[in-house]
Amino acid sequence: MEPVVVAVAITGSVPRKKDNPAVPVTPAEQIESTHEAYEAGASLVHIHVRNPDESSSSDPGLFAQVQEGVRRHCPGMIIQFSTGGRGRDPSARGSSLPLRPDMASLSTGSVNFPTIVYENPAALVEELAEGMREHGVLPEIEIFDLSHIHGAKRLVEAGLMNARPHVQFVMGVKNAMPAEEHLLDLMLGELRRVLPDATWTAAGIGVNQARVMEWALARGAHGLRTGLEDNIRVSRDRLASGNAELVRMAVEQAARHGRRPAKPEEARRMLGLAAAA
Repeated sequence: MEPVVVAVAITGSVPRKKDNPAVPVTPAEQIESTHEAYEAGASLVHIHVRNPDESSSSDPGLFAQVQEGVRRHCPGMIIQFSTGGRGRDPSARGSSLPLRPDMASLSTGSVNFPTIVYENPAALVEELAEGMREHGVLPEIEIFDLSHIHGAKRLVEAGLMNARPHVQFVMGVKNAMPAEEHLLDLMLGELRRVLPDATWTAAGIGVNQARVMEWALARGAHGLRTGLEDNIRVSRDRLASGNAELVRMAVEQAARHGRRPAKPEEARRMLGLAAAA
């Protein structure tokens, strides 16, 4: 069976304990939840951190705690920090890059979200890309719109990242790109034309999680994304018991397509990352 990188987005910036008590918000909870997801087959963890009131934080100290715990308990797992902007001071969004995670998310353009404009002005995008380059962090380019692919291309042309980024198509955010299969084909065709060496995955938000994974698997994606950041339920009537349950569901879905979860060392090779220290 061919390997696929299973990414788990453990927390995000939106869901709260009141929405699902399993959402991990403290560093200790995040480390434990990540370890459970790792044991279930995840080889990449996408990390947001929270303040005590559960609001989004950019505190490098919190990122450092989670990173240290994941490295100790999940050998080889790819650690990816969020530089996303919901509820965070733009000037602080790259403040944890000196911790040198393996990867960091990078949105290359602005987009409407349900209640805000997710602002990513060109100067900020370039600043974040430069910080990633300086600290040896591989970007995961978050694509909410066709123009964002070309934003990534401009970063390559400017020498701010190499021509083999990891790209994630985000589908199903209200007011942004709908979760429609033909749109994934459109986006994927443009990515292959503009950045032919990129690896890719796709994220479906909420009820779209499983169907977007299905489309990605059918098209030979390098990775899948699941986790409580994107979806807090396993069905209309039942909340997910944790990130591990969502990872197990993704692994079962991959198996139906003849794919298995990549081991951490395989995932690193697939994404062009160095072996874990």
